[in-house]
Amino acid sequence: MRVRAIARGRVQMVGYRAFVQRHAQQLDVRGEVRNLPDGSVECLMEGPRAAVDRLLELMREGPYHARVEHLEVIREPATTPLPPVMVAQ
Repeated sequence: MRVRAIARGRVQMVGYRAFVQRHAQQLDVRGEVRNLPDGSVECLMEGPRAAVDRLLELMREGPYHARVEHLEVIREPATTPLPPVMVAQ
């Protein structure tokens, strides 16, 4: 299952990307997480449905200092395999 998720709220400069990366690795979910210019964080992820769903739950919570106001979830067809989750600069 492949999903693009965009977290909005206080999600930059609070360890959100590292939080997503750590949990994605624990869940064996692959993909990329990066900051967007509008202050949101985008994550493209792929993995077993249960693992992706769990990561989405965690992304809604975020780390202690984050405040996720909205998580937009877009399901996409998997076209090519994704690498292990990386934090993009």
